[in-house]
Amino acid sequence: MKTKGILAMLASVFLLAGCQSIQPIFTVSDVDLERFMGDWYVIANIPTWLEQGAHNAVESYRLDADGNVATEFRFRADAFDGPEKVYRPTGYVQDASNALWDMQFVWPLRAEYRIVYVDPDYQRTIIGRSARDYVWLMARSPQLHPTEFAELERIVAEVGYDPAQLRPVPQRWPEPESLTR
Repeated sequence: MKTKGILAMLASVFLLAGCQSIQPIFTVSDVDLERFMGDWYVIANIPTWLEQGAHNAVESYRLDADGNVATEFRFRADAFDGPEKVYRPTGYVQDASNALWDMQFVWPLRAEYRIVYVDPDYQRTIIGRSARDYVWLMARSPQLHPTEFAELERIVAEVGYDPAQLRPVPQRWPEPESLTR
């Protein structure tokens, strides 16, 4: 009897949570998938439990022949020399704008993935969710100029996030070797 009561209570909580009126977060009007593919450094985020303590986080995308997006999310746990973690979810493009995806880490569960900003040169992007629980600020380089970061932070606020919840993702990479010696 006690188990049935707990199950009924949990069902009520989920039913009430589903009744909340959450406004969908807007997406950009059009994403050129070919240009969006490649490596993106995670500059700051409101992290999932999986990303807590991530260092040198990089999200990499590759368009598969079937139109899905092969994704690799790689980072070091808790320190620059921490153990490497690698996850390979699949992205499923959901609309003609190419800005609304479902991201699947584990079958059959999919998570909403909305491209809410990408600059004209495809050098900076913001990924959000309608629930406004997680957000990712990413760039093609591991560091952003403070004015570029401030612009992304402003956009995050405009779409309904609290920028104070953003956490920087530490990025430290070796300098590329000089081409001239």
